[in-house]
Amino acid sequence: MRTLLKNCDILATVNGDFRWIQNGFLGIDGSVIDYIGEEKPAAAYDNEKDMAGKLLAPGLINCHGHTPMVLLRGIGSDLPLHEWLFEKMIPVEDRFSAEDIRVGNLLALLEMIASGTTSYSDMYFETQTAVENAVAAGIRANLCRPLQSFDANEKYADNFRVKQSIELFRNYHGTADGRIRIDFAIHAEYTSFPDIVEAYSADCKALGGRMHLHLSETSREHDECIRKYGKTPAKWFSDLGTFDSPTAAAHCVAVSEDDMDIMKSKNVSVIHNPTSNLKLGSGFAPIPKMLDMGINVTLGTDGAASNNNLNMMEEMHLASIMHNGYTHDPILMKPAQILKMATANGARLQGREDVGSLEPGMKADIIAFDLDRPHLIPNFDPLALLTYAAQGSDVCMTMVDGKILYENGEFLTLDEEKVRYEVKAALKRIYG
Repeated sequence: MRTLLKNCDILATVNGDFRWIQNGFLGIDGSVIDYIGEEKPAAAYDNEKDMAGKLLAPGLINCHGHTPMVLLRGIGSDLPLHEWLFEKMIPVEDRFSAEDIRVGNLLALLEMIASGTTSYSDMYFETQTAVENAVAAGIRANLCRPLQSFDANEKYADNFRVKQSIELFRNYHGTADGRIRIDFAIHAEYTSFPDIVEAYSADCKALGGRMHLHLSETSREHDECIRKYGKTPAKWFSDLGTFDSPTAAAHCVAVSEDDMDIMKSKNVSVIHNPTSNLKLGSGFAPIPKMLDMGINVTLGTDGAASNNNLNMMEEMHLASIMHNGYTHDPILMKPAQILKMATANGARLQGREDVGSLEPGMKADIIAFDLDRPHLIPNFDPLALLTYAAQGSDVCMTMVDGKILYENGEFLTLDEEKVRYEVKAALKRIYG
């Protein structure tokens, strides 16, 4: 099927930079963009779709989350990270069944797809249910079952989380025409032991995997690692071989100058989670410094229990203004840079070379914004409009691989009513 989107504004990418095309045309051949321009293409298309009054942009890539935690939305507010995690989150999560996790992930998919996310990275257990849901929904996903170890005497071969992680990779990596990727994951330094981490990191490298972990999310985590091991979490992971595989490090709030040098030398990608870091009082990650160093910086929502939503437009907005305000520099974080963090940089983190921008030859992962909304009028600068004015609710179409998943409030691949019913049942099981 060949489809032409016509009469629309387009945030295309030309030579790595955004180019605003007004009243333009975007052609799709199957799952791939084959034309972008101001003039109607000479080639014929099976279907022409009028997108007048719409702005087309690359699909957003949410690089860090724990999707089933939407079922914990609103639990444990106003607590610091460790108390929030160990006193509130884990006791409730221990009551989750595989069915609860499945429907929680589905609810998260509804939220993400409706607000423009076309690919996401997720760290949780019962991960095969997320694989099945992603395949059905048509979204891209980098999924992982995180390693944890709470017994210093545990043998690597006996850790059931390791077995689940590697089995998941072998069974599902690259499925659904490559839309599903399976990553390796280590929850954090403080929930692991060195011998387990070293062996797992070696397996990740041997199998050609990618690693996903939490890194120096708080000063407490960072300082306690130094007290235990005489080194920072970044140095600890690096010395254990974890960074020898492509690594995505979430948060990185308390990293040192030396840590950033390690991350740069090891090509570690950073996931900036502004809402979660602010809500939990974790602090301000040194994102401007990382960008200056050439570190690949991306964006993520984290879980809905620490955010409390999965709205990537909100992360873009906060990432743009929080560092400007903190540094007293109004031009520090530029809109083009922010949108790249939410798109192309995220694709690089996920190991996806064919998504993250709108240009011929790339996959047709496209979102459309309704420019007729009052707060989006006038449109003098679409990059500034998306960064400072647009909301997730302004997304009126979400497309992955040339297939529309959501349009004008309707989900085309998921049964919203059924998901809502199942979520209610899950909440009743969990909370009574």
